[in-house]
Amino acid sequence: MTKAVILSSGGIDSTTAMGIAKQDGFKIYSISFYYGQRHAFELEAARKVADALGVVKHLVIDIDLKQIGGSSLTDEIDVPKGRNETTMANEIPLTYVPARNTIFLAYALAWSEVLGSSDIYIGVNALDYSGYPDCRPEYIEAFERMANLATKAGVQGMIKTRIRTPLIHLTKAQIIQKGLELGIDYALTHSCYDPSPRGQACGLCDSCLIRKKGFKEAGVRDPATYIQN
Repeated sequence: MTKAVILSSGGIDSTTAMGIAKQDGFKIYSISFYYGQRHAFELEAARKVADALGVVKHLVIDIDLKQIGGSSLTDEIDVPKGRNETTMANEIPLTYVPARNTIFLAYALAWSEVLGSSDIYIGVNALDYSGYPDCRPEYIEAFERMANLATKAGVQGMIKTRIRTPLIHLTKAQIIQKGLELGIDYALTHSCYDPSPRGQACGLCDSCLIRKKGFKEAGVRDPATYIQN
């Protein structure tokens, strides 16, 4: 079995991508980040997911993006609530964290080079993605090209890095259906941007709305607990 590094946020998409990587026959090395975000519930979820899916090693990297700010997840800016689907699809939201996927993928690239792994999985998708520019196929293609120019392993021809995006053309409902086929327990996951102090999902942020829509369209019950349905 070869090794793969999986970016894990503890949410639906990254957890499903991890399940797919495991199905693909990889030994799983998952990586999560405490980057100064509004809460740590997603990190608790990522640890539970890592345990449930039997990862070889789970890293939590500490980066203080609050010093940079510029996002409602890392700054004193309210999380947008109750946005409609058209707005979500056509505007980059305040929850966008500047260059976040680039920073995260750079860490994953460094770890994969040390591990001798050529495969990095990230759970981005270009359909239900809430307007983030670093979830688009052209971004992933550009990062992969850069990765193979930027590493010793790539330059020496030892490893050709592949950024795997198995969910990129799936809707949230299709992602959920795929995960259920893989036996993933979505009760372990956390999606909300602005949960209560007890970890209950707000029900109104973009992530909650997309999650609820996905489960409804998939025809299965959402195991998350919401303050407001």
